[in-house]
Amino acid sequence: MLVILFSVQIVFAQKKPTNVKIIHTDSSKIVYGRASFYSKSLEGTRTAMGGRYHHEKMTAASNFFKLGTWVRVTRIATGKSVIVYINDRTHPSMAKRGRVVDLSRAAAIALKIISAGVVKVKVESVDEGTVE
Repeated sequence: MLVILFSVQIVFAQKKPTNVKIIHTDSSKIVYGRASFYSKSLEGTRTAMGGRYHHEKMTAASNFFKLGTWVRVTRIATGKSVIVYINDRTHPSMAKRGRVVDLSRAAAIALKIISAGVVKVKVESVDEGTVE
């Protein structure tokens, strides 16, 4: 009986969120969902890449893109976008709630999402050559 319950948990844990849309093209990956931002209390904590989180850097956490990927995050409501570096992973529960990226405070300020908290976004991978 224990084996059956464990197997069922794995199936539910791998279920793809319904409020996230993923599009693969020849040159990039595009993910639609929601963005939030890191709490100030996480300043200095280790990221998945081993470095320290700094709120003034243009970085983000995501489970939808490989670590070390540059992505353009566009706020759907305003069309405003920023380019950030994926250097961390989000908590798995975030994807279940439709969150596809967790931005640094600097990126959140640039997109003007601090007061909103969570906003709808389009996140797409970009070539490293397009990063200024």
